[in-house]
Amino acid sequence: MRRRLINSTLAVVLVVIAVFGVSLVIVETRTITTSAQERVESEAVRLTSIIDARLIGQEEITPKVLRDQVDGERFALIEIPGRAPIEIGKRPAGDVIEAERKGEQGETVTVQEPRSSVTNEVWRTLLMILAVATLAVIAAVLLAVRQANRLASPLTDLAETAERLGSGDPRPRHKRYGVPELDRVADVLDASAERIARMLTAERRLAADASHQLRTPLTALSMRLEEITLTDDPDTVKEEATIALTQVERLTDVVERLLTNSRDPRTGSAVSFDLDEVVKQQLEEWRPAYRSAGRAIVHSGKQNLQAVGTPGAVAQVLAALIENSLMHGGGTVALRTRVAGNQVVIEVTDEGPGVPSDLGPRIFERAISGRNSTGIGLAVARDLAEADGGRLELLQAQPPVFGLFLSSSPRAADRDEEHRTVR
Repeated sequence: MRRRLINSTLAVVLVVIAVFGVSLVIVETRTITTSAQERVESEAVRLTSIIDARLIGQEEITPKVLRDQVDGERFALIEIPGRAPIEIGKRPAGDVIEAERKGEQGETVTVQEPRSSVTNEVWRTLLMILAVATLAVIAAVLLAVRQANRLASPLTDLAETAERLGSGDPRPRHKRYGVPELDRVADVLDASAERIARMLTAERRLAADASHQLRTPLTALSMRLEEITLTDDPDTVKEEATIALTQVERLTDVVERLLTNSRDPRTGSAVSFDLDEVVKQQLEEWRPAYRSAGRAIVHSGKQNLQAVGTPGAVAQVLAALIENSLMHGGGTVALRTRVAGNQVVIEVTDEGPGVPSDLGPRIFERAISGRNSTGIGLAVARDLAEADGGRLELLQAQPPVFGLFLSSSPRAADRDEEHRTVR
């Protein structure tokens, strides 16, 4: 591209110089020739007037007297009737420029100038024009190189940026070149890089969330299947199989929710549901794991509560809190349900050391963990809670108390009002 720009610019300059240069040479040649002819004629007129004056005054007319009146490069011939011709200067050889004038006293004055003087002046003019043209060509080449670099270098940078995007490096460069068209391309590439970065981040986040949220249901399902393989009691097998089917349904719900909300977590469809059923389901799923760890999980608080949200999402939030207590807490884990104004609250606490003071304000950030875990469980749980219009908070650091706040169901409030009226 650089070579093309330089060649095209140089070609344009050469064409301009050729057109205007030839025209200028022709004009200057004619101007110099005309000017020389006018000078010779002017000198012939001046010399004629001097001779007329001397003839009228009967003064002496000799070559010595008139020599100072004629330019040294010119030749003058003065012919006076009745006198010998007077020659001033050296008669030029070859082609000459000549002017002849007749005076009032009958004299004839002829002035000649060698045409070589005109030719020399024309050549000097041609050399000046050629020098200017050479400088113009050099300036054009330098300007073309500068413009070629100014245009080619940004294009090379933009090509490298596009290549980086294609190779999976979506970092925007935020580099501009002072050329509106190229800056527009750079803006588009940077915007594309940012969109690709967001898409990659979303995909990685989806993969991390999926691995985290699917691990718990799969672990619980694996425990149920192990219970089935270790017992011969048909009633126990039936009970465990029923629970396993419930866990499969929950696993399916988790997958569907991940696929639906992978781009925007605030797309959940909240409904009124029985909170006791969700809590009971979590207790049944996690008791075997706590029993294996020599710990207990219990439930207390107000019963028969109706909440507004997505049952599957609430179950995932509780599962994240219960798993967090199993991994990082100690002693008995307690789930307590209560009512706070127009909200239903589920508190999860244990008897462990609690949340370190330096992690407390950042406990819900991704990649923040007190131990060697993924650090995304609580972050995912908070996202799920907020998607249903609720919130997840750390109410107390030591001992740890997490609170899930959900809107209470209007139907539940109406039933409470009916009970108070009947009483």
